[in-house]
Amino acid sequence: MFKRILFAHDATPAAERALPYLEHLARIEEGTVLVLHVYEAAEQYNTMQGYDAMLASLEALAREVVDDSVSYLQAAGVSAEGVVRAGAPANVILHTALEEKVALIVLGTRGPSNVKDLLLGDVSTEVLRYARCPVLLVP
Repeated sequence: MFKRILFAHDATPAAERALPYLEHLARIEEGTVLVLHVYEAAEQYNTMQGYDAMLASLEALAREVVDDSVSYLQAAGVSAEGVVRAGAPANVILHTALEEKVALIVLGTRGPSNVKDLLLGDVSTEVLRYARCPVLLVP
């Protein structure tokens, strides 16, 4: 059913908590995982000295996050590949999901602090609202 899964990894503890669930689901479904990390550059600083170095640093850190997750999944026997993109996270996640024809999007969330107060971030909320495929949120 979920042969192509997009895992949006934002380098937070919530995303790290989602990895074992993703790994289990991908193994059961015999699916391929696309690990995506989106970084957002502060465009208002693009004329300042050091901006290009900052972008290179963001890209390198993003690549490290993706490579670590891909290695973890592959060591667990899951077919996985990674991609790093720049832009507004929710927009890039939604665009990548369409472009890659994924069957499921997996996101880590901050999770509920109590029954009445479900704490979803702006990205999670937007992805849930506009995704054209199922979305799995892992608290």
